[in-house]
Amino acid sequence: MKLLLKNATLLDEKSPFHNQKKDVFIQEGVLTAIEDSIPVAADTVVEIKDLHLSPGWFDPCVSFGEPGYEERETLDNGLQTAAKSGFTHIVLNPNTHPVLDTYSDINHLRNATQHHTTFLHISASLSERGEGKQMASLADLNKAGACAFGDFNIAIDNPNLLRIALDYVQNFNGLIQAYPVDTTLYSKGQMHEGLVSTTLGLKGIPAIAETALLARDLQLLEYTQGKMHIPFISCAESVQLVRDAKKRGLNVSAAVGLAHLLFNDEQLTDFDARFKIRPPLRSSADQRALREGLLDGTIDMVTTLHQPLNPEIKNLEFVSAAEGSIGLEAAFGALLTIFPLEKVVSFLSRGKNRFGIQSKGIAIGQEADLSLFTPKGNWTLQVENLYSASTNCLFVGHQQKGKVLGCVRKNYLQLNQ
Repeated sequence: MKLLLKNATLLDEKSPFHNQKKDVFIQEGVLTAIEDSIPVAADTVVEIKDLHLSPGWFDPCVSFGEPGYEERETLDNGLQTAAKSGFTHIVLNPNTHPVLDTYSDINHLRNATQHHTTFLHISASLSERGEGKQMASLADLNKAGACAFGDFNIAIDNPNLLRIALDYVQNFNGLIQAYPVDTTLYSKGQMHEGLVSTTLGLKGIPAIAETALLARDLQLLEYTQGKMHIPFISCAESVQLVRDAKKRGLNVSAAVGLAHLLFNDEQLTDFDARFKIRPPLRSSADQRALREGLLDGTIDMVTTLHQPLNPEIKNLEFVSAAEGSIGLEAAFGALLTIFPLEKVVSFLSRGKNRFGIQSKGIAIGQEADLSLFTPKGNWTLQVENLYSASTNCLFVGHQQKGKVLGCVRKNYLQLNQ
């Protein structure tokens, strides 16, 4: 395929073409020419007003449904949603039935999804059946292509199991995902424990439900000298714990949820179950600390925490509703309302190397791995703008800025028109 992208502003701080308007010619999946004007015949020519290009975007914590919960989202539609949202790479959580804990599970999903614009990377379950008792065959999962290992949205109660896993995966430079969720301290909590929860009469989830596990896991990391990723943090104390760990030289990274950068617990005053997520939206002070941690590099990457849910478990009264929201479709437009464009591009592009994914810049000879967008325009996200099969989206009704135009990876092109 010959693809010509006309008069595009290139945003890549590591590229000599950064912040310049250029034509970009892609032949057989490789950037072969970047010039002021390229008069060449192409199979597809993309010429859109105010077209911008950046290195392909990445989300490290995405759930779909297949296998087991196809009514929530299929792999095919989920990956199309990611591509239409500008993401060329995502990491799929083992939030499936059965959980992804065998070589054949990983191998099957990778083979079934290889022809999509968005590349599917997989985080396998750390324990067998996700039960937190017996370690899964992590070496086999690694050979099948798993890029990380963790039991989705639950903590490993047995610290010795986590210690063994952190030691074991060093044989192949594996990455352990540790979810800071102490279910006993959650104790049927409905939202962040604070003034708002007290006012609403809802049982709160204290910050220590996150920080107690995070502190323990970081101690285990220091003991083993392994490699750990924290899929999400939600409070100021967690930001400081990660900051201190990095200062001590620990091999740790962390992500923050998109919703936690945009919203806080005051959004729940109307008992809107769309805002019931895990981890919970915390205070405005926590929100500020998360933004600051992202800006100063303490927090390594942003995730949408995309989690489709069927209406019979989500569209209920607040105390009965399941936790979770989709967010891929809102990522770029929401971030652009609170951060400058170059910061947004950086936040969405970084983090791939942590999961063993090679970052592709904008340079001649590189494989095509680009997100297409325009930063102009203000609009409000509505249900009809969603691509996902499920519509449990807390960003519906929220202001957006700019538009995602699609993405290209190798010979695969997704163009939104």
